[in-house]
Amino acid sequence: MKNAVNWFEIYTSDFERAKKFYSEVFKYKLTDIPVDSERHSQMKYATFPNDQNGEGASGALVKLDVAKPGIGGTLVYFDSEEIDAELGRVETAGGKIIRPKLNIGDFGYIALIEDTEGNLIGLHSPLPPR
Repeated sequence: MKNAVNWFEIYTSDFERAKKFYSEVFKYKLTDIPVDSERHSQMKYATFPNDQNGEGASGALVKLDVAKPGIGGTLVYFDSEEIDAELGRVETAGGKIIRPKLNIGDFGYIALIEDTEGNLIGLHSPLPPR
């Protein structure tokens, strides 16, 4: 069975600020992708790390004039081994903790944060092994 989601895009108003936020909170190295400047002169694109043959979804940060960031759109949950680590870096990276770590029973833990662009994103970690 395939995962329902295989790609996501998080829209930005300040592309460099957003890249810095995600790099600092999740310790990811984002990769800038060249964009056809004749067709998309104002577009910027950077992908999150991914394994093309691995499980799960990957995605990108995007600066695009016709797509604006903000709360109320799609909610993306980032995988976390232990949510407290990422939550400890959110505010120093310029974001806000919206919902602190919450136990969701057998499914582990979640938290909601707001990035520097106003996007609401989730964190999810499984229960520790027993």
